[in-house]
Amino acid sequence: MKLAFGCDPNATALKRLLMTEATELGHEVVDYPSEDPVYANVAIRVAQDVVAGRADRGVLLCGTGIGVSIAANKVPGAYCACITDAYQAQRAARSNDANLISMGSQVVGPETAKVLLREYLGGVFDAASRSAPKVDRIRDYEATGV
Repeated sequence: MKLAFGCDPNATALKRLLMTEATELGHEVVDYPSEDPVYANVAIRVAQDVVAGRADRGVLLCGTGIGVSIAANKVPGAYCACITDAYQAQRAARSNDANLISMGSQVVGPETAKVLLREYLGGVFDAASRSAPKVDRIRDYEATGV
C-alpha cells in the first residue's frame, strides 16, 4: 500500500517514526515534509493526493491530531479519522472506510502510535457490512448537499 505522511513541525519526530514502521511493514511511504506551522496546508495536500489516487491512504500528525483532521476533511472525498486508541484505529478502516487517519504527537506516545498505525493499516472496509449504509449516507450528502 502506498501511504502519504504529513505533519506540522510539532510532529516531525513521530512522523519519521511512523514512516519507518510503515516501511518495515512493507508499505511504500511518501513524505510530505513541512516546516509550515499552518498545518492545514500539508493536511490539504496529503488529502488531495489520497483522493486523487496518488496514495492509497494518508497519515497526518500535529500536536493533537484534530486540526489536521478538520483540514483534511474539507477536501471532497477525504475521510480522515482522528484516532487515539486501537479500537478507533480498527473501526476507522473497517466501519468508516477512512482513507486518512490523524494522530496527535502530544496525545499518543510513540509505541501507541505504532500500534494505531498497524491496526488501521490492517483494516479493510466491507461494503456489504451494516456500516455500509452509514458510509453511503455520508458520501451521498457530500455529493448532493441533501
